[in-house]
Amino acid sequence: MAVSDHVDLDTFIKGVEKRNPGQEEFVQAVTEVAQDIYDFIEDKEEYHEAQILRRIAEPDRVVSFRVCWEDDNHNIRVQRGWRVQNNNAIGPYKGGIRFHPSVTESVLKFLAFEQTFKNSLTGLPMGGGKGGANFNPRGKSDAEVMRFCQSFITELYRHIGPDTDVPAGDIGVGAREIGYMFGQYKRITGRWEGVLTGKGMEYGGSQMRPEATGYGAVYFLENMLKHKDDSIDGKTAVISGSGNVATHAAEQIVKQGGKVLTMSDSGGFIHDEDGIDQEKIDWIKDLKNNQRGRISEYADEFSGASYHEGERPWGVACDLALPCATQNELNGDEAKTLVDNGVIAVSEGANMPTTLEGVHIFHDAKIMYGPGKAANAGGVAVSGLEMSQNAERISWNHERLGNMLTELMEGIHEKCVEYGDDGNGYVDYVKGANIAGFKKVADAMLAYGVV
Repeated sequence: MAVSDHVDLDTFIKGVEKRNPGQEEFVQAVTEVAQDIYDFIEDKEEYHEAQILRRIAEPDRVVSFRVCWEDDNHNIRVQRGWRVQNNNAIGPYKGGIRFHPSVTESVLKFLAFEQTFKNSLTGLPMGGGKGGANFNPRGKSDAEVMRFCQSFITELYRHIGPDTDVPAGDIGVGAREIGYMFGQYKRITGRWEGVLTGKGMEYGGSQMRPEATGYGAVYFLENMLKHKDDSIDGKTAVISGSGNVATHAAEQIVKQGGKVLTMSDSGGFIHDEDGIDQEKIDWIKDLKNNQRGRISEYADEFSGASYHEGERPWGVACDLALPCATQNELNGDEAKTLVDNGVIAVSEGANMPTTLEGVHIFHDAKIMYGPGKAANAGGVAVSGLEMSQNAERISWNHERLGNMLTELMEGIHEKCVEYGDDGNGYVDYVKGANIAGFKKVADAMLAYGVV
């Protein structure tokens, strides 16, 4: 193929839209990556000839299945489950399982696509995948959750394995759900093997896994600031979410001398001008472990805190922002408000929490902006280490895993700087993450030929 015959970016995106009608989240994710990759591959004929980007943007397979289960009132319920196996060029498919009413094929395809580059950035041999169901565990009894998980894995088990596809937890899937699914997998296959990560410590889990994503997002933030001879100490931080990622991100901000002002859930956010210290973070953890607690209760418990129903926290003035809830939770107007209020750095603890318009505003303002595929890679990195421990039938201690996580996040930051430094003192972390993640996967695909 001659260089002049290359499909341009607009034509490529239109092709993605045509092949994936109505899948807005997936098209958004591909667009965000393609905008950077197209400049990088412009003069690299081998990538064009092999149609590498087109192939990465087409999942290897999408498995869809019905999940039938019985609730406590003996009603038969029917949900839909999926597993998107996007790319396994550098290792087995790896990515979480999400149980939430918002789960669709488009959401899972975007997550699997992003996961491919995120896993590549860790340097560990893991491909990209994602799965889930439009099941809401909130308000369900333990017995109902167990029956659903057992039914879900009964359909999924034939598509996963320690050298094929290794799911983990995600929104709505914690240690309880992983335990039910792993138990059912073991029951069906008669094998104990590292087919799921995020397991309990009693049966092959890894220390540091609960903290990894939140801590990793703060470690990446720390590295961005350090690159500018700055630190977290003495700075204010706005955090969205109040689950596992958000609480551990808050915990690490506090450890490094920062002051956390907000946390949120789907109902609204709380603002504590006195700062959310470790004692308060522990209270939120206990609240959320109850499965039915709402962040609004915080304002009743701690004087001086206010609750803002139906709002998101991005209007609160801060130095640092960490979106740790869900996709597209921070739009263009909110990004502009953050910039106008003096934010200097954003580190994403969630997957694609900022809309494309918001990303462009952060880029134009030249603030430090760590995209999710880089900043929240700590969780999957420790999941990869759990896979290694399972394969070797060993368990590493908290200190060793903490050091490994710190080194992995430093390494990801260095890769982003290598490909994102514009030479004038600004690092485009989105561009750096996209190119660094893409190059490793693309080169592996070239080595395999047309497969």
